[in-house]
Amino acid sequence: MALNYIWVAFFLIAFVVALLKLIFTGDTEIFKIIIEGMFDSSKMAVMDIALPLAGVMTFFLGILKIGEEAGVIRRMAKIIGPFFSKLFPEVPKDHPANGQMIMNFSANMLGLDNAATPFGLKAMQSLQELNPSKDTASNAQIMFMVLHSAGPVLIPLSIMAQRAIYNAADPADIFIPALISVYVATLTGMLFVGIKQRINFFDKTLLSWLLGLTGFIGFVLWYFSRLPKEEIEITSKVVSNMILMIFIVGFIGGAIYKKVDIFPVFIEGAKLGFETSIKVIPYLVGLLVAIGAFRNSGALTYIVEGLKWIFSITGMNTDFTDALPTALMHPLSGSGSRAMMIDSMKTFGADSFVGRLSCVFQACSDTILYVLALYFGSVNIKNTRYTLVAGLLADLAGVITAIVVSYIFFH
Repeated sequence: MALNYIWVAFFLIAFVVALLKLIFTGDTEIFKIIIEGMFDSSKMAVMDIALPLAGVMTFFLGILKIGEEAGVIRRMAKIIGPFFSKLFPEVPKDHPANGQMIMNFSANMLGLDNAATPFGLKAMQSLQELNPSKDTASNAQIMFMVLHSAGPVLIPLSIMAQRAIYNAADPADIFIPALISVYVATLTGMLFVGIKQRINFFDKTLLSWLLGLTGFIGFVLWYFSRLPKEEIEITSKVVSNMILMIFIVGFIGGAIYKKVDIFPVFIEGAKLGFETSIKVIPYLVGLLVAIGAFRNSGALTYIVEGLKWIFSITGMNTDFTDALPTALMHPLSGSGSRAMMIDSMKTFGADSFVGRLSCVFQACSDTILYVLALYFGSVNIKNTRYTLVAGLLADLAGVITAIVVSYIFFH
């Protein structure tokens, strides 16, 4: 329900801000800019997101179907079952959703966005099969969405590449601050949802898994901090893409071993990819158009300026406020926040405090409103309960951590 109110609020705020601009500044172009932005956002939702997604979805859902028929997904679910049975108590230990979720989380952690989305959408559909109230998000769907939207990406490859384009002396220097921020955001979201759902985090199985994952994150930090800076991006690219290829070949190999009729099974799964991509178009168009109107009206700029003024009168160091547009745009629009990040590097320099902090903001979580529209839209969930609040809280924790850590590393 919170998403409904926010969607309406975007349009109302955009209209009020534009009307005030027209009255007090005589800006006769403002309504034209907003309307043109609506058309552009509508086109982007379909042409730049939904249709390209259809091809990726078609392929990877076909591969996932092969993995299911070969029993590989089921085996993955059994391995992760003890942990997920505590974190997702509504999901049976051997249910395919467990394997699909771990595929989604793995692809996310490796920075493989194109692969993560099909796995995640398939997992959401499997969780919907277990959902007793089809138009209301279940506990398992909320936990999955919040963990996904916290964006646990180990290596922010695309951001490091963008820093290289703008001549950063060390494009990978945001790696450790970004990983710390991502970890805090993910842990915050998990704890908030877990407390709401009365999950016992002191359970022996759950605690050991969480400590193990924390140790793994620490190992990644230690390993990459020892590499020469120029090797970090190369190593992570090779490892990420190699692991994805191992998944694909492993699924096909398992299907051959099980004597599965591979290509017909692939086609059966692939058909669902296109259907899902078409189903989410109305949700994407509706949300992205509202966000575009809000942004193009200038409302976001006023919010940033207001925050700058508030922080300035407290006597705090306000150097971080110039990077806030990236942080504030990130829950709304991934492309919008990326544009803000690039603008920060252009204006202040890729190696400036603001430029680096903007990159850490961009890396520390996913775009919560886009994620909700895409995933819940794919299964026609209308009542998202406290998912948005949990996602925004995780995002806020990541932002605060990013500011603190960036002051330590870069200021």
